[in-house]
Amino acid sequence: MTTFTVYTSSSDAIDARYPAAAAAFGRRIGERGDALVYGGTDVGVMGVLAQAVRDAGGRVTGVVPRMMEERGIADEACDELLVTEGMSDRKQQMIARADAFVALPGGFGTLEELLEVLTLKQLGYHDKPIVLLDLDGFFGPLLAFFERLYATSFASPVYRQLYAVAPDVTGIFDHVDAYTPAGLPAKWA
Repeated sequence: MTTFTVYTSSSDAIDARYPAAAAAFGRRIGERGDALVYGGTDVGVMGVLAQAVRDAGGRVTGVVPRMMEERGIADEACDELLVTEGMSDRKQQMIARADAFVALPGGFGTLEELLEVLTLKQLGYHDKPIVLLDLDGFFGPLLAFFERLYATSFASPVYRQLYAVAPDVTGIFDHVDAYTPAGLPAKWA
């Protein structure tokens, strides 16, 4: 069983293809007998993802900051719902429980969480797979910026191995199932 920590949007004001992809991903998690750890709300793509995992028989752990719980958007249907004091605690719980990290299309929070796990992997705090679902080129501008980091020597090109880019849901599972840690060099070696 793989526990997927997934970063994605809590927005309902987005194109229908994004929740549809999250639902397909969630169904596959549940069908495989895998588990989901996610941001713990029942709104937006997050809510769609969690419900799809549950509907397919998978285990769902939500990690939600108290402020969001108090706003009434915590997903009470989770198998386990952890309420944290703030965002930092939330991220630490989600990271600690992960076997793999997946970034679905999302906003600032998704990007911030993705960049944190990339940095932690770069620094050697974990060596778990990280996959970006690049649905219809969603992450293209971010990936182009990463290429600028490599071209200007703000990051070594070897760090392309920190993450994989999947064009579809199948590509996420293909990468995670075949994952072998890259054995990246220490940042200051």
